[in-house]
Parts: sequence; structure tokens; C-alpha cells
Amino acid sequence: MSFLGGTASVTAMIYLDADACPVKEQVYRVAARYGIPVSVVANAHLRLPQLAGLNAKVIVVANTPDAADDWIVEQAKPGDLVLTADIPLAARVIPNGVPCYDFRGGEFHPNGIGEALAARDLNAQLRSMGLITGGPPAFSPRDRSNFASRLDTVVGRMARDQANAKPAE
Repeated sequence: MSFLGGTASVTAMIYLDADACPVKEQVYRVAARYGIPVSVVANAHLRLPQLAGLNAKVIVVANTPDAADDWIVEQAKPGDLVLTADIPLAARVIPNGVPCYDFRGGEFHPNGIGEALAARDLNAQLRSMGLITGGPPAFSPRDRSNFASRLDTVVGRMARDQANAKPAE
């Protein structure tokens, strides 16, 4: 794996928590552009597009809570990238040195993940009491654009780091 800023020469990987992911096409296009492989993790088979340069595989996990999360946590290493909307998954990979982004282009930070988990739990409790009746704002074209731009930047950096980490022949 190409450790960001490191010297290993194994290929970096993008892990996509694909169930309910609204930006799969953007992930596929960016991954193909930079030649970074993608593991598309879901609890049902998904079709992959016929896209030149795309190196992706679908990993079908059990249809049980946290099966996709558990698989991603076991596989993701520093230098890889995890894409998810799942705050508990982010909280599990970040301590392992794996950067993690949400589907709106925001990065989950080590300093703020505890606060994000607490806010998630508080909102769930308030919803169960009927005090909050809505969820997050609807996913917008601007969110999609922000995500695509951020992903292009992050994966471009991964590809450069990977190229720089390969030993000279």
C-alpha cells in the first residue's frame, strides 16, 4: 500500500461503503482516472459500469448490521481511503490511520469523530422521543459536486504518493 507520505510500494485502495451511496458514479470515474482500485462493499450484488481504466470489485457481505463496516475495518490500512456516510465506521478506521470522507466531501477528523458520534447518538435519542422529526438535508447537486471535487483532490494525491513510493527500476 502506498502510505501517504511513506515509502511502501503496494497499491493503495479505495473502500466504498456502497449501501445507500449516492455518489458511486463519481467514485468510479475518479478511481479510473487515477488507476486506484476500488472495493465496493455492499450487502447485495451491485453492477459495475463498463468504464475504461476502472479496477473495481464488488464485495458482497452478509445482510447483517455492521457486516460491511467489519469487512472494511479488517481490510483498510494507512494509505487507503474509506468513503462512507457511517459515522461509527469512520470512528473505527480513523484510529488505524485511514483517512475517511463522507459523501458530501467532508473529512472525518480524529479530533472531531468523538463529537460526531455523540451528536449522532443524541439526535437518534431526540428523534426517538419525537423532539426531532427530520434528518439531514436532502442530498443536492452541490453536495455531489463538492464530493467529486474533493475526491479528485484526495485520490490525485494518493496516486502521486503511490508513484513517488515505487522504487526506481
